[in-house]
Amino acid sequence: MGDFRFSVNVTSISTRDTFVETCRAAEAAGYDVIMVADHLGMPDPFAMLATAAEVTTTPRLGTFVLNVAFWNPAVLARSVATLDVLSGGRLEVGLGAGYARAEFDQAGVPFGTPGERVDRLESVIVELRAALSAEAHRPAAVQRPHPPLLIGGNGNRVLGLAAEHAAIAGFSGAATDPTAPSGLRIVPGDELDERVAYFKARAGERAAQVELNLLVQQVVVTDDAAAAAQPLLAHMPDATVEQVLALPTFLMGTVEEVVAKVRGLRERYGFTSITVLDPYLAEFAPIIQELNGLGAP
Repeated sequence: MGDFRFSVNVTSISTRDTFVETCRAAEAAGYDVIMVADHLGMPDPFAMLATAAEVTTTPRLGTFVLNVAFWNPAVLARSVATLDVLSGGRLEVGLGAGYARAEFDQAGVPFGTPGERVDRLESVIVELRAALSAEAHRPAAVQRPHPPLLIGGNGNRVLGLAAEHAAIAGFSGAATDPTAPSGLRIVPGDELDERVAYFKARAGERAAQVELNLLVQQVVVTDDAAAAAQPLLAHMPDATVEQVLALPTFLMGTVEEVVAKVRGLRERYGFTSITVLDPYLAEFAPIIQELNGLGAP
């Protein structure tokens, strides 16, 4: 199996200086990609990534993921191409169908049915690829025919679009659930097995060329993983501590235990790309060092 790639997804901003510090800390820790989310109430991803491009040298930059309902494809193509130029060809474009109804309402965008949202995602993918690939498009993206696409989701149709169009297939380890406060529920390991298998079956021979990415919800480096898992039981009343610790999207334990679990994610599912949220940037850094063979002897 290939080497890992690690990314951090930034979801907030206080000052320019603190964001610059975050970007430089991510680069120093060995993160391969700096990503920015796309939710109302969070910072604008393109402005953030333009700054990240200015203050770093090696990490790639990604949207994780754009809610396509907020973006006109022609305008999006302009933003993507511009940022690819400004970053020197370091951009990765994450796209998703959107799931948070409150954000659609706030933006004055029809929420629609799940099928309608995926129809929109498919339309934007096709139009974006066509626009960026056109020789006449200005500005012209550095990466040809276009920056790599990360397509994130959990349902059959979205995974089918990833199988057809994505360089990176994003698995959030969560599924939409209108009854949950966040609109999402955590997916257990056996369900994730099925989702990855479905994607690979749809991708066929292409599957070997597509990177599989997993979004990790929480990282806690501790000598007492059971205690760290305990607060999560309030949100998963039917689960045991052992079941919480087994969830693919929660990494809790000593450095050695978390390293072993990340390796297990690669062996079981094929995940070679791991994304953590920005509050866990420093917590996850020793894991990156160990997996890259740079840890203390």
